[in-house]
Amino acid sequence: MTAPRYDVLVLGEVLVEIHAGTALRDAADGTAARISYSGDALNAAAAAAAAGARTALLTVVGDDELSVPLLRRAAELGVDTAHVHRAPRPNGAYLLSADPDGGREFVYWRTHSAASTLSPAHVEAWLPLLAGCRALITSGITGALSPGSRGAVVAAARAVHAAGGLVTYDPNHRPRLTGRAEARSLLAEVAPLTGLLKTSCPADALALVDTADPATAAARYRALGARTVAVTAGPDRLLLDDGTRAVYHPVPVDPAPVDTTGAGDCFTGTATARLALGDPLARAVACGVAAASLSVAGRGGTGRVPAFTETAALAARFV
Repeated sequence: MTAPRYDVLVLGEVLVEIHAGTALRDAADGTAARISYSGDALNAAAAAAAAGARTALLTVVGDDELSVPLLRRAAELGVDTAHVHRAPRPNGAYLLSADPDGGREFVYWRTHSAASTLSPAHVEAWLPLLAGCRALITSGITGALSPGSRGAVVAAARAVHAAGGLVTYDPNHRPRLTGRAEARSLLAEVAPLTGLLKTSCPADALALVDTADPATAAARYRALGARTVAVTAGPDRLLLDDGTRAVYHPVPVDPAPVDTTGAGDCFTGTATARLALGDPLARAVACGVAAASLSVAGRGGTGRVPAFTETAALAARFV
């Protein structure tokens, strides 16, 4: 049987998101909270699907009661969950408090989660999908969940790269999840396989390439082997370095932001989808920036996934 062909596959973690109605330090008995579903993989997959790409999620979910609504939410977002595996573990979760000015607080519960069981064995089962896809999105968060998940990231990236597909990688360094040495080691393995590396500065760049300067960071990531680097440097600017030049792209600022959670993932998913569908780099990046800007009007990682008609209209003003 021929494996289905996808424009974009996303390898990573899906999380239960619990959004507190107040700052976490002020949370008291009876504080209201809202359950939704997020994680960088789901955020990026939802954005890719909204951007018009046939998208599937490659992950492992748990055996707890929340797996049913979790997968149902992914399907509602247009993401194919047919290839998701199960494990006798709980799903990972996090508690979030955010304010419109961009301040966010997180508490995670992901040790021994279902997603942490991702392994090269899963990738082996997904090889026909990976060999036939146009693009793969994965991240440093996924690689930091466990030694097995790190092996899965590398194996999946190698498979897609070898088949001529685009690999998009976001180092997404989380100091509470992994050390700098481990994150740098994974980056060194994946960067040469990467067609688009999306990163933040100064957060990722200081930890991984020892600089707070976006242009220097992009050059250092490219020296590691990444073909094109997109560096988010605050809410209003993005540097794109494709090896021929490094230029800042305009970033529209939402006039009424609610929550910036998942905005970077929205950029990654949208830009990768448009590249997979044949858009030139400049338009794909403009679409990614536009979608990310629109996404901050919603609460949580997938609270606002803009329709592509809206994204394209905003992007057209900046291309």
